[in-house]
Amino acid sequence: MPTKQPASRARAILTVALMYALALVIALGVGYLLRGKHPLLITGAADITATVVVFIFSIIFNNSSIYDPYWSLAPVPIALYWTFLPSSNAVLFRQVAVLLLLAIWAARLTYNCLYRWQGLKHEDWRYADMRRTGRFYWLISFFGFHSFPTLIVFLGCLSLYPALSAGSEPFGALDMLAIAVTISAILIEARGDRELKTFISQRKSAGEHIRTGLWAYSRHPNYFGEVLFWWGLCLFALSADLAYWWAIIGPVCITMLFLFVSIPMMDRHLLKKKPTYAETMKSVSALIPWFPNKKY
Repeated sequence: MPTKQPASRARAILTVALMYALALVIALGVGYLLRGKHPLLITGAADITATVVVFIFSIIFNNSSIYDPYWSLAPVPIALYWTFLPSSNAVLFRQVAVLLLLAIWAARLTYNCLYRWQGLKHEDWRYADMRRTGRFYWLISFFGFHSFPTLIVFLGCLSLYPALSAGSEPFGALDMLAIAVTISAILIEARGDRELKTFISQRKSAGEHIRTGLWAYSRHPNYFGEVLFWWGLCLFALSADLAYWWAIIGPVCITMLFLFVSIPMMDRHLLKKKPTYAETMKSVSALIPWFPNKKY
């Protein structure tokens, strides 16, 4: 459990924090070299650079899980950069709302990621499974486990650009809806993670799987909360300026990622470990919470 060897875990987390700090510094350097270019180009190039730096450390420590916090950490500097652009026309109240919600989401998700991480020798089961399938692991890791998620998150962050910089429409009803959606998303993720953590600490055998709370209505309520959060950010973008309707590509891609990659991968993993999980798959919605099928 994460409570074991606290000193060793603390050193590992500090080590990863230093890696990310270096990645940020190098990314800022790339951004400086590209000064004068379009803000989307600058942040995209800096984002890719930081990903490469983190990937190099993944190779050095032989652990792809070093990249795991990137999903929740990368949007923060991107958002701050766009917020403080000299050319920003954004509405202050919308900026404050978006930045506050983004910070809460990032802090909670990063904490949850690090809580489960046991140190530099602990690697997520997905990466461990992939290591056993072939010789080209690091090539797969770079494109599949590092670059692809970076691209998806950057597409999700496109909603932040009009909301924090380019959009100048007055704060209105759609912003209020966006706030309600993003707060709901954060609360759903937090409750789902808390329920799962409590269940794991109290279960009698590893073969049991959770069917209570939010998990009685969705097999992956934490994934649902994550998807909902990015749709909430998109609502901020649409409220800031409808001309940026194309920012919808972000939440669409993130939704597709969870529906066609994350959920099937997790379901296959649980089927191997928990014999009765097949019944859960028949009776409980995969993503969107809904009433369970009484037949199973």
